[in-house]
Amino acid sequence: MSDKKLIYEVNNLSMDNDALMVNETIFHNANGYIGIRSNFEEGYPDGYTTIRGAYINGFYDITEMKQAEKLYGLTEEKQTMLNVADTQTIQLFLDGEKFSLFDGKALSYSRFVDMEKGITGRKAVWRSQSGREVEVLIKRMASFHQLSLFTIEYAVTAINFDGSLTFVSTHTGEVMNYSNPDDPRVAGESSDYLIPEEAILEEGVSYLTSGTLRSGLSVCTGVKNILSRDGSMHTELKGHKAVCTMNTFIARGETAVVTKYTVFSDSIRQQDCKSFAVKEMQKALSLPLKEFYTRQKAYLAHFWENCYLEIDGDDALSLAVRFNMYQLIQSVGKDEYGNIAAKGLSGEGYEGHYFWDTEMYIHPFFILTMPEIAKSLIAYRYRILDYARENAKILGHKKGALYPWRTIMGKECSGYYPSGSAAYHINGDIAYSVIIYFLATKDLDFIAEKGGEIIFETARLWMDAGNFYKGQFRINEVTGPDEYTCMVNNNYYTNVSAQFNLRWAVKFYRMLAEENKLETVLDKTGLSEEEIKQFEQAAENMYLPYDDTLRINPQDDSFLEKEIWDIKNTPKENFPLLLHYHPLYLYRHQVCKQADTVLAHFIFEDAQSLETIRNSFEYYEKITTHDSSLSTCIFSIAASKLGYKEKAYGYFGDSAKLDLFNTHRNTKDGIHTANMGGNYMAIVYGFAGLRIKEKGLYLAPYLPRPWNGYRFKINYENSRIKVEVVKNQCRITLLSGSGKQIFLYGKEYELRKNIIVTL
Repeated sequence: MSDKKLIYEVNNLSMDNDALMVNETIFHNANGYIGIRSNFEEGYPDGYTTIRGAYINGFYDITEMKQAEKLYGLTEEKQTMLNVADTQTIQLFLDGEKFSLFDGKALSYSRFVDMEKGITGRKAVWRSQSGREVEVLIKRMASFHQLSLFTIEYAVTAINFDGSLTFVSTHTGEVMNYSNPDDPRVAGESSDYLIPEEAILEEGVSYLTSGTLRSGLSVCTGVKNILSRDGSMHTELKGHKAVCTMNTFIARGETAVVTKYTVFSDSIRQQDCKSFAVKEMQKALSLPLKEFYTRQKAYLAHFWENCYLEIDGDDALSLAVRFNMYQLIQSVGKDEYGNIAAKGLSGEGYEGHYFWDTEMYIHPFFILTMPEIAKSLIAYRYRILDYARENAKILGHKKGALYPWRTIMGKECSGYYPSGSAAYHINGDIAYSVIIYFLATKDLDFIAEKGGEIIFETARLWMDAGNFYKGQFRINEVTGPDEYTCMVNNNYYTNVSAQFNLRWAVKFYRMLAEENKLETVLDKTGLSEEEIKQFEQAAENMYLPYDDTLRINPQDDSFLEKEIWDIKNTPKENFPLLLHYHPLYLYRHQVCKQADTVLAHFIFEDAQSLETIRNSFEYYEKITTHDSSLSTCIFSIAASKLGYKEKAYGYFGDSAKLDLFNTHRNTKDGIHTANMGGNYMAIVYGFAGLRIKEKGLYLAPYLPRPWNGYRFKINYENSRIKVEVVKNQCRITLLSGSGKQIFLYGKEYELRKNIIVTL
């Protein structure tokens, strides 16, 4: 993969405040453990708004969430991801004149993200008010080799003068989170979550340790500045802040470089986070920065090889897809203590909470490309299983586990339960991810160790949440994926996902028994043979709503009784609807925020006939606003299955460019990680028709009209497979591993070397 295909660069960027905040997100650095927004090192002028943040995956404090009425079981506190420190600030002075793109004149200016090297940067040629000209090149990296490490390499070249340079680098522990009381997608108010505990200087390194106000956690950040040439350096502590001042003399044509090392450490993962930060700084300083760059590139070479995907025929769209894939590896937690937040580690949207987005939109990408990461994500859900059991009890269930709608450490963070806690389908989503991981890897040991317990406890929950009525198993008072329709009976998506969960609970029980791996799970759960029979009976008799007149699956029992929302005549400025209409008004109409039944027909396509799937797609397409970033990618996949190729491509394009073009107008709060995973699925599951089923691997590729071809690689069981689609031909190649039986356009083939078929 060539360099140009992995570099996103923008020249002559706007200095408008809104554009600056979006670019803080687009050019952020993250590695799954830490995330740092791409703020200007020198800061912005007074009056500008910024989200100047650095985050640790899974690190949080607890804050009150007051309920208007104190009813039993309603969530009254939540976790929120914290901005842990500001280690970005570096101010530059040329003979006393401060470098700022808002003063003097930028003769050229650009920003870039290099997805091959794993760095972001800013480049500027700047003339001060007195006429001094410098070239400034700033490179940033969140290391994949050493997850605690973030670096800034700040290089200044004098163009037309000889003089003094002064760098003032600060390390600040007293920081706050961003808030916006008018937007329900971010925190409504800012608080001082961190309490300064210790500030020390050791061997030129500043270490700032803070404790959270309520969660009992600690965080330590260490900063070391290195000047590349002779000069003076002085660091002093000013409260919970370290200020390092560096002076040097530079002649025209010469370059001075400041390298700023930051390490992060937290008490979730380390018993003594300060001692660990010291060790991590020693580790960071033991290698030259060039070696870290080399290892960063090597890590990403492995990543791009694993998730190889090429599009021939649309370079701009191809770059957008790669940008989305790159954000996934930046966002995903690399241990069981973290997951993937709705905004990754790029911003504070949704307060860093983990949703069902991970399982349904991001797991498929990692299952096919890096299954060990998918396994780690499931391990996180296993780690919080006891909280899910506790949550089930709070909501009145005697048995089973109910995963929280939104969380960080395992407890429910949803204050508005109709569109939060009532979304029981999250249990089905998590169960689905475990099942698909098994189907792709055949890792039964993991099912015995962790996955099976998740499957059995979520299945138990359905038995208590639902009941038999006139011979059918029904699930009442839940909310499906569509957040514009809440608290309904028999949401189709929820019921069909529960059916899938229950059926696989029975299958896993029998598989584990046959392989003599059941005993450990039984010891943990006390699961009985009688319960397995009940699971089987409920799955067999699950009620799935169907309308004989329209020949569709209604979204729920009452959905078709409601008035249809007039989307065409709704003013454009009134979208997204959730910001302009009362929830009850939305709930009384047939209007969908996102794919719901259409999503079910993609995920659980074998539950209905193709005719029903087609009729449902055409019905729901007319009443879906796509106000959710989770929507267009799913409509693209469904349109591909149904042969609506132009529609599929249109929905795909909307999904691919969502963040780069800020189409949902909230990229400033962070990237949309689920959409990025969905965008990958729109190619592999949509255009290529890939499905992983119990019988094997299924493919039904076609070539979108604007493209000349596309190709990708996947892992399936113990094998590596390449799929290539060009104008008239599809080639499936076994790159490594054992031969496989695969289904191509419904016909079974034996893949030993390669299979070539006409499209």
